[in-house]
Amino acid sequence: MTTYAALEEKYGARNYAPLPVVLVRAEGVHVWDADGRRYIDMLGAYSAVSHGHRHPRLVAALTGQARRMDVISRAFLSDRLGPFLEKACLMTGMQRALPMNTGAEAVETALKAARKWAYAVKHVPADAAEIIVCEGNFHGRTIAISGFSSCAQYRNGFGPFPPGFRQVPFGDAHALAAAIRPNTAAFLVEPIQGEGGVIVPPDGYLARCAEICRASNVLLICDEIQTGLGRTGRLLAADHEGVRPDGLLLGKALGGGLIPVSLFLSRSDVMDVFTPGDHGSTFGGYPIGAAVGYEALVVLEEEGLVDRSARQGAYMLDRLRALRHPAIVDVRGKGLFAGIEFDPKAFKAADICYALLKNGVLTKDTLRNTVRFAPPLTIERPDIDRAVEALADVLAAVPA
Repeated sequence: MTTYAALEEKYGARNYAPLPVVLVRAEGVHVWDADGRRYIDMLGAYSAVSHGHRHPRLVAALTGQARRMDVISRAFLSDRLGPFLEKACLMTGMQRALPMNTGAEAVETALKAARKWAYAVKHVPADAAEIIVCEGNFHGRTIAISGFSSCAQYRNGFGPFPPGFRQVPFGDAHALAAAIRPNTAAFLVEPIQGEGGVIVPPDGYLARCAEICRASNVLLICDEIQTGLGRTGRLLAADHEGVRPDGLLLGKALGGGLIPVSLFLSRSDVMDVFTPGDHGSTFGGYPIGAAVGYEALVVLEEEGLVDRSARQGAYMLDRLRALRHPAIVDVRGKGLFAGIEFDPKAFKAADICYALLKNGVLTKDTLRNTVRFAPPLTIERPDIDRAVEALADVLAAVPA
């Protein structure tokens, strides 16, 4: 490990602080380090490997398409993109989809669409459109997205930032209603805040936000890059409240854990504000990405991964809540998406992750001194038991 770590330290930018383990192989819910030790992956690459590592059908889709055709750009049509977009729209109930690569690219696409829709359809004065976001949000790390983050580290040293964004408290529908003005174009929200600490809003929050937005002719855009595609026990986290947003963002698991694939999906009247040349991406919608994205959606359905997430997630949350250690402030989540918040006076969540590493479990901490459990949706109960027992062993060393 020393050699690999030294190479990263010498030649890499220091914008990450990885745990001290070099991973060399992965399969299903397990990964192995350079010394041959096996770990349970309870992070799931922030939901990117929801199907499990190296799912054979997804690997076959990737390699099969790579043998046929690679990148042609959107200057030409391919036989892969149309079926992928159709599948995504039919599954989510949306009318049109615009393919990109990373989640942040999908968010930027949604921001552009919302602004142009505001000018072309809602007739907001030029350059006056506003987009409302939530405190504690995480939508990516571009300049624009960093600019409306409430996390100081994501902003410090990167300004000036583009204007046109306003923040409201997450989980407070009254605050959203009060913040809407005639020039408001959209409300961008995560149904469950992931990086913010796996924060679940009050029941009915998203449904009430949908009503408020509809009454004010404001687009409701749900960022489901981390919560979507079965992570919370429903296809979309918005499905828990029967909400169909005006705009939807998907990514991470859409690439099957193999390549970056993302989508902005919306109504036709929103998507139709784009004309040729307005927006694009060399790799967005390329044949390999479309082939993998299509197969990722098909596997999700045919292998019942959404239902698995609901069942195994309920079991995982029950096991975590049964720990009842005095240092645990809260256990929250839905499906296979859990956050365990700890009292900072007892210890740091980052230290828990380091101790879990030594106990054969991989995960990472996030905001509010929270450890996240978000394993592949293919996880079985014995591995859930081992991960929770490892956490119990770590906590046993903390004085009650």
